[in-house]
Amino acid sequence: MTASEALYRRQRTRIGKVPLPTRFNQAIGALPEALKNFAFSTFLLFFYNQILGLNAFKASVAIAVALIIDAAVDPLIGSFSDGLKTRLGRRHGLMYASALPIGLGLYLVFSPPSGLSETLLLAWLFATVVITHVSMSLFVVPWTALYAEFSDDYDERTTIVTWRYAVGWLGSIVFIVATWTFIFPSTPAYAPGQLNPHAYALFAPIVAVTVAACIIATTLLTQREVPYLLQPVAPTPRFSLLRVWRDVSSTFVNRDFLMLFFGALVYAGISGTTDTLGTYVQTFFWGLAPEQIRWFQLSILGVILAFLTLGWLERVFDKKPLLLGTFALSMIDGIGVTGLRLAHLMPPNGSRLLLGVLVANEAVRNFLGTLLGIMFVSMLADTIDLQELRTARRQEGVFAAALAFSGKATAGVGALVAGFLLEQAIHWPARANVHDLGPPLIARLGWVAGVLVPLLLVIPLLFGSRYRITRESHALTRAELNRRRALAHASTMEADHQALQLDLLAEHP
Repeated sequence: MTASEALYRRQRTRIGKVPLPTRFNQAIGALPEALKNFAFSTFLLFFYNQILGLNAFKASVAIAVALIIDAAVDPLIGSFSDGLKTRLGRRHGLMYASALPIGLGLYLVFSPPSGLSETLLLAWLFATVVITHVSMSLFVVPWTALYAEFSDDYDERTTIVTWRYAVGWLGSIVFIVATWTFIFPSTPAYAPGQLNPHAYALFAPIVAVTVAACIIATTLLTQREVPYLLQPVAPTPRFSLLRVWRDVSSTFVNRDFLMLFFGALVYAGISGTTDTLGTYVQTFFWGLAPEQIRWFQLSILGVILAFLTLGWLERVFDKKPLLLGTFALSMIDGIGVTGLRLAHLMPPNGSRLLLGVLVANEAVRNFLGTLLGIMFVSMLADTIDLQELRTARRQEGVFAAALAFSGKATAGVGALVAGFLLEQAIHWPARANVHDLGPPLIARLGWVAGVLVPLLLVIPLLFGSRYRITRESHALTRAELNRRRALAHASTMEADHQALQLDLLAEHP
């Protein structure tokens, strides 16, 4: 494509910064994936393994294969969205279309018909996870692309991403506390409450309706921003698989993007493994009931601290050193409390002191995880600008597809690795009775989930160390892009003026 064919322009030019209501309305879109990830990472494998008795590794394979199918769909959606030219812009039509199938998929995945054989139950799990993941891609890819279009400013992008995290965290906390308190309370028949099979029949419609409602809300409330978003000037080429391949392959030459993508992919897989095993660790290693688990939402204090200190940290450190430092600290924090328990240096299970230590550790983990997430998404937007400089094409959708893929690895690859570790390394039984598990088995769960998995964070740290964009280099990129757009706009105005003169001469020779 030539530079002129790839020109993008805003119908209206925004004066000043992105308004506060716009930041909030766009941030509501963080909730659908956050709530879906909570449902999948906390309950999906646990439900099919501990409640329905399905083999953990077989269930995790079904989830992972569903992710492979979804991974093939992400770039299709991203490329299609980038070239879309409609009254609703490039993104909002796809976001509206995703709401119903996402709600349906979330409901069905936790509502399998009773009496299914193991094969049919695996098929049900696979099909409903595919529906949910693909539908979520239809929303997340265009929604994620929006944040890079709202602003070109290096620092304001970080602010917009911070709002996404703030609203996503606060909304998720309300939902999670309500889930543990009202849907999964412990009862005399089922202690802890997450082992209650009847609770999942209530959880399914609640999570489905909540996610779909959030999608409709963020799409409707941000629709008025369409004139301020970048739109193609010329008619876009027809959608084709060849064009998708060209779009995806063009990102391969963007070295900084590749370092972020592979680092995020590995990090998401590690986080997904930790989150999937987390329900087992909380239930069996720490002996926590839902009435105690809900107190973990006090760890929002770590998120708030991240929001309060991020501006100062970004002024003192550039994005890359901040990212690498939080990676290193996350690895240390991930091993901390589990390593102390294995060394017999932690308070006994059931004590208030233990609960306090675990909540405080979770706050530290959330502080570091929030910094990591915000820095990654902000840095990704900077690579999109570099991509436009080199190719004259805006590819927020394709880049967002990569981000969506890495996020879904949390539920897919994480579940696969967790299922493999449960079956092959820990030898964890299905429908385990909390009172019949021996200390060696509990210790193996701690060593694998709390020591081995966090040590793998050294891999994304190495990828991040090879990222090269700095504040200064990004400023030069933006200056050159603005110069090119100004020249293109001036040329267009001159051409329009000449055309008008010719029309006047033709009418009045």
